[in-house]
Amino acid sequence: MSKKKKIIVLSCMIALLAVTAVFNFVLSAPNTSADDSVSAANYFTEYKTERTESRSEQLLQLDSVITASEENSQQKAEALALKLRLTEIIEKELMLEKLIKAKGYEESVVSIGLTSENVNVIVKSENFDQDDAVIIYTILAKEADASPEKVNIIPIN
Repeated sequence: MSKKKKIIVLSCMIALLAVTAVFNFVLSAPNTSADDSVSAANYFTEYKTERTESRSEQLLQLDSVITASEENSQQKAEALALKLRLTEIIEKELMLEKLIKAKGYEESVVSIGLTSENVNVIVKSENFDQDDAVIIYTILAKEADASPEKVNIIPIN
């Protein structure tokens, strides 16, 4: 495996690790805030900002590999394919977030795995129940072809 390809793979893994760390920190922190709606709103804003920055960095790294690679090389083809996959994921996440919001949920974050088919949804809902999970899963099944074992829906207040 070439050095640049290793860098790309490691960068993607680091980005996924960072997202996992954020999830772990936010979901394991005790809920001691007096104003939960403000902390939840901050969470969604921070997560989306971090995701945008991380994805922009990944796209820049892929662009540099594409630019530095020789024409018709395997490395360039792989970088182009990864960039295409990443842009498809970005578009799908944004579309799913808008569809979930259209169903009446105030805030949501959708995270689709780059190297897996996992789909994680964090949704702000006061009284989240099984009917809400079905509504969200139906959106994911129709629009992202997500299977139940690959979906994780996490409600927060």
